[in-house]
Amino acid sequence: MKRMTALSIICIITVLLVSGCNTIRGAGEDIEQGGEAIQQSAS
Repeated sequence: MKRMTALSIICIITVLLVSGCNTIRGAGEDIEQGGEAIQQSAS
């Protein structure tokens, strides 16, 4: 029972970390696109 609980917790943590990385990557891409738009409008 303890082994199953520990495995479940590890799986949940792994899923949260992976989804967090995707969220940060998406935010970075959004910021980059915003910066490119500002550069294009300034030139």
